[in-house]
Amino acid sequence: MRTTIDIPDPIYRRLKAKAAGEGRSVKALLLEAAEAALAPAARAVAAPVSLPLVRSSRPGTLELTNARIYDVISFP
Repeated sequence: MRTTIDIPDPIYRRLKAKAAGEGRSVKALLLEAAEAALAPAARAVAAPVSLPLVRSSRPGTLELTNARIYDVISFP
């Protein structure tokens, strides 16, 4: 299918320069951009989180308050 779009001159010049630098046509560059816009969004993989461990000589009996947590764990 053919279509017509209006691209401002400064943007078209940059688009044409990028396509030439990559050794392909403006059409190929625009088709790739259109396909990328229509592709389902890739889910970002979350980095694993390392939580600090607070040791207790009697597990389950440690009373932690926010103030105590700041005493036990050093924060930047």
